[in-house]
Amino acid sequence: MAISIARLEAPSESDMAAIVAPLDEFSRARGFPFLPRVLALGLYDGGELVGGQVGQVNWNWLHLQLLGVPEQLRGRSLGRALVAQAEREAEVLSCVGVWVDTFTFQVPGFYERLGYVRFGELPNYPDAESRIFLRKMLAARQADRQRPASET
Repeated sequence: MAISIARLEAPSESDMAAIVAPLDEFSRARGFPFLPRVLALGLYDGGELVGGQVGQVNWNWLHLQLLGVPEQLRGRSLGRALVAQAEREAEVLSCVGVWVDTFTFQVPGFYERLGYVRFGELPNYPDAESRIFLRKMLAARQADRQRPASET
């Protein structure tokens, strides 16, 4: 049978599972099973879901993938509250840190004010803008790692 490559317009869950399977097998053989878990928080206004945060936990890190607060609710520290709650959830899940990527036309300064530190930049993505990568180590997990074995 011939090997070929084709674009998947709308990959199904089983398509995604088939694509991830070799990565998981390779990583698992090295002691790192690829078992990402979704971490989502809903932002509700009067009982209606209007925004929130979506991330993925894997290998003891949380990747904040999306953060959405509607325009009419901005300025109320709801973005800050969503990130803080995600960080607390990450600590419960034994994460050592959180990372996020955002864009220069969005608000990288928002994350920097929350203690995130830039660790990378992808220029011209999109156009003359940049994609910014930031990380934050979680204090509770860092304290555990820095404590001498005799204290644990």
